[in-house]
Amino acid sequence: MAAWLEALAAAERDGRAAVLVTVLAAKGSTPREAGAKMVVSAGGLAGTIGGGNLEFQCAAVARGLLADGGSAVVTRDFPLGPALGQCCGGHVTVLFEVVRPPALHVALFGAGHVGSALVRLLGELPCRVSWVDPRPGVLPAVVPGNVSVSSVVSVAAVPAGSVVLVMTHDHGLDFEIVAAALARDDLAFVGVIGSATKRARFVSRLARVGVPAERLVCPIGVAGIAGKEPAVVALSVAAQVMALRDGGGGGALSAGALAAASGVTAAAAGGMAAWPGVMAAPFRARAVPAKVMAAPADAMAAPPNVMAGPDPAACDSDPPLPATQRSLAVPYPARSCADCTCSAVEDR
Repeated sequence: MAAWLEALAAAERDGRAAVLVTVLAAKGSTPREAGAKMVVSAGGLAGTIGGGNLEFQCAAVARGLLADGGSAVVTRDFPLGPALGQCCGGHVTVLFEVVRPPALHVALFGAGHVGSALVRLLGELPCRVSWVDPRPGVLPAVVPGNVSVSSVVSVAAVPAGSVVLVMTHDHGLDFEIVAAALARDDLAFVGVIGSATKRARFVSRLARVGVPAERLVCPIGVAGIAGKEPAVVALSVAAQVMALRDGGGGGALSAGALAAASGVTAAAAGGMAAWPGVMAAPFRARAVPAKVMAAPADAMAAPPNVMAGPDPAACDSDPPLPATQRSLAVPYPARSCADCTCSAVEDR
């Protein structure tokens, strides 16, 4: 793969802006032919349009466009004579295309059937996706260019303003992620796959650890789609993500936009609006509740009053992951749930 193409793909994957610089036309004696390309970022350059002062001047133009903050497409003419410090004698026209990453970032936890189907859809849409699953060998080696993968579950690493979607193989891990996400007020959306029953259980458990649940969306996906096939569920969730983007203009999302896109009741939307600092720009950090620890899970002991004894609201059908594979906020015990009557569409 050409160096400029690799650099452009890396910039998209990392969420960095760049400028694609192309020799649009070349007349007479020129260092490079029409079609030669390079990619300029704030701190680097890949590929070449011929070197020398021409390339230096074009890199300066490109970085000026990045600094302006726009997404302009411009052309410039360069006579390759004494004024440019070159003696080629030819003439080139150069195209500058600013490429900025999509403003929408999705943090997707879970690489089961629905998660995998959802990534295939989001890979074709204007967003960036951080895809996380701690299980060895689950995440694929090849993913779309706008998707990055990780086996480290860290809600603290999720960028402010992100849409958080939770659909792991483990109810208990789902709860940990949700609790840590709701403890932040700078995330645009927090949703978990499941049923109304699962939501009720999570709300009960969240109350026990002092985390307000007003912003929790469960089930996720647009209303009116009844199919439970992974591809159908993924399509519903992808449509919801795009509705969130359009409703919020790609930035902070209003309570009304959340309600319209997620099917949340008017009362729940009002509860979201009542939160100071939630979905307001610029985002403001809120103090993490005392029971939601900031340290990694393997560096803390569960407070004695957190989920001690039998918990009828729990639905942890799988044992928890080793603490060393988690970097979350809320400890949880292993539970057996053989009599679980959840009607949720879970992602295993």
